[in-house]
Amino acid sequence: MDTHVKATADQVEPPAASGQEREAGDDSVFEVFDDDVAGDVRDPYPELAAARREHPVQRLDTSNMPHADDAAVFFVYGYVDILEVLRDGKTYSSAHIIDMLMGDIMGKHIILGMDDPEHRRYRALVSTAFRQKALANWEERLIVPVADELIDRFADRGHADLVTEFTFPFPTLVTAGMLGLPREDLRQFQRWSIAILGFHSNRERAITASQEVKAYLAEILAERRREPREDLISDLSRAELDGERLSDEEIFSFLRLLLPAGIETTYRSTGNMLCTLLSRPDQLNALRDNRALIPRAVEESIRFETPLLNITRMATTSTVLHDVPIPKGSTVMLMLAAANRDESRWNDPDDFDIFRAPRPHMSFGQGPHNCLGIHLARTEMRLALEKMLDKLPNLRLDPDADDPHIRGQVFRSPTSLPVLFG
Repeated sequence: MDTHVKATADQVEPPAASGQEREAGDDSVFEVFDDDVAGDVRDPYPELAAARREHPVQRLDTSNMPHADDAAVFFVYGYVDILEVLRDGKTYSSAHIIDMLMGDIMGKHIILGMDDPEHRRYRALVSTAFRQKALANWEERLIVPVADELIDRFADRGHADLVTEFTFPFPTLVTAGMLGLPREDLRQFQRWSIAILGFHSNRERAITASQEVKAYLAEILAERRREPREDLISDLSRAELDGERLSDEEIFSFLRLLLPAGIETTYRSTGNMLCTLLSRPDQLNALRDNRALIPRAVEESIRFETPLLNITRMATTSTVLHDVPIPKGSTVMLMLAAANRDESRWNDPDDFDIFRAPRPHMSFGQGPHNCLGIHLARTEMRLALEKMLDKLPNLRLDPDADDPHIRGQVFRSPTSLPVLFG
């Protein structure tokens, strides 16, 4: 085993368990992502279903979404229509994400805001750090030890809050470990992530956090270029394709995106999966009896409760979608959560069913911009569920808990998940 990678997992300490005493000045308290970012809606799906039936492509002439003053915004709700948009990067551009939304925060090389050929070249370079062989190494040397460590902290107690004690620190620790960050920097690492994702409600705070991240990473990147280690920053510094390498600015942009993306979406996806299964003991028991169903449970939970409900594109030319004219310059809002419950694609889409035959969903996107960390996210979710079934017998919701539930209208997840076991 590579001693450096294993040491990285040990170096990063998760937040203190809920209910434990904290001394004055202790900064290990769980910090949830803001409602201003996520929205506080318990069940958006009836409204999304009604919109999908009544106007699959809906025009709005006023919106707070990024768009030119004289341009409209179009909301797209159906699976087939969203798939068409995601696959046609020439007609529906991602560049506005840099130009109008996140460039001043994430930098000018954010992969979410690139179109081909720049996107193809950049993705090919950064993808070298996410090969299946690399992921297998991370699973053995980092992800499994972190999951074991977190669960072992409360396994003898008989009760826990899985959000504060597992689902939030788990991807934080994994991402920090992949980057090779020291333990003492973890809390700042989390705060930067939260500040960057809160750019809608506090843009100046997000910009400041991004600048601090860049300054912090610059020192680490320079050190890794001098003395590479077995971590993701070293991999990116050495990534090469046809004689090309990533510039420092390209690496900074990628890592600033990885900070919130690697934490937020997996934290929420894992919490959604556990909350949904714990609310359906019959399906959780089926997983106990047949572990081969776990990959299906992961996919069904991501379809049923996607952590990110929508993404945007911008029309580069006047076009037509579902018989609706889309003028050039219009923002196109893709409602992923609506597409994932499209009754033309899934029978009884509002039912959670781990026995359902899996079909591609929209939670990771599709087309050239499908999620780069898709295999990492699936691995983290699968291992989280396997380890809990291994280590927490008779895992169940605490019947005296105060109504744990999933909420949000931009991002969705539970903010508390009290459980009993043993």
